[in-house]
Amino acid sequence: MTDVPEPELPRGIALAWGVAANPQRGPKREMSVERIVEAAVEIADADGLGAVSMAAVAARLGFTPMSLYRYVTAKDDLVLLMQEEATGLPSEEAAGAGGWREQLTALYNEQVQMYLRHPWVLDIPISGSPVTPNSAAWMDAGLRALAETELTYEERLAVVLMVTGTSRWTGTVLAGYARTERERGLRGHDITVQEDALFRALISADGYPELRAAIEAGVFLDDSDPFRFNLERSLDGVAAYIDRVASEGRGPRSPWAKLDDSEIMDDKKFREAQKAVRAAEKALRDARKLERQAARIAHEHRARQRGDS
Repeated sequence: MTDVPEPELPRGIALAWGVAANPQRGPKREMSVERIVEAAVEIADADGLGAVSMAAVAARLGFTPMSLYRYVTAKDDLVLLMQEEATGLPSEEAAGAGGWREQLTALYNEQVQMYLRHPWVLDIPISGSPVTPNSAAWMDAGLRALAETELTYEERLAVVLMVTGTSRWTGTVLAGYARTERERGLRGHDITVQEDALFRALISADGYPELRAAIEAGVFLDDSDPFRFNLERSLDGVAAYIDRVASEGRGPRSPWAKLDDSEIMDDKKFREAQKAVRAAEKALRDARKLERQAARIAHEHRARQRGDS
């Protein structure tokens, strides 16, 4: 096996991991990477990511822009460090929240709150997974929540990405509403009332029958959390998949799995095997249908017994 050379760390990532060389000269004690990042985060929290520049950060700290470049050599590195600072670490409470589902839900909640505290993080373009300590800690926490499940590492990572993606989308929408509340001086309920009124005025039953029916049902005035609903249903799917893998097993991986079966369709034994598979799948579907019917009848019977007692 050929040894892979150790990659040269970009300056921003090296700073995040604390392995970058410190400047040999420049202001002492009054200046540090930590102070620069802290000042930049304060500017972004107050005025958004667009307000952050090396000059603005330097002015906030009372130094010249050139003095900052001795510590952080590019704005991209500064933004990466700002994201790392805003991301923080998952709480110990999330790790002890219960089973894998409760832990992932706790991580989701904490990520959403992070976006609400620092909405400018959502404006940072995604160019890949940030290889920084805090980001790695969140990923590790998600994988640790799934460590005792039947999922492979690839599947665990996919579930973690689902949770982080849902939290980012939730944060995007909620941060947008929070900004509207601040700028227009409205409460969240007032915004939804206005939206409902606009939909009612513009959406007709002739042009958009299903949407109009949803409006009439009060869907835009409903207080339930659609984002939590999405997360819960996604986790339902993960739970069902875990149960299926646990009960059915995975079976050995065939070395022929990726071959094109179209070339052997004229093989009699192969066609017979396919027919047997289809028959078995149909029998399984029929059996599961009978199981559901029996379960429904049993529940109805149990409910009647409770009513009689």
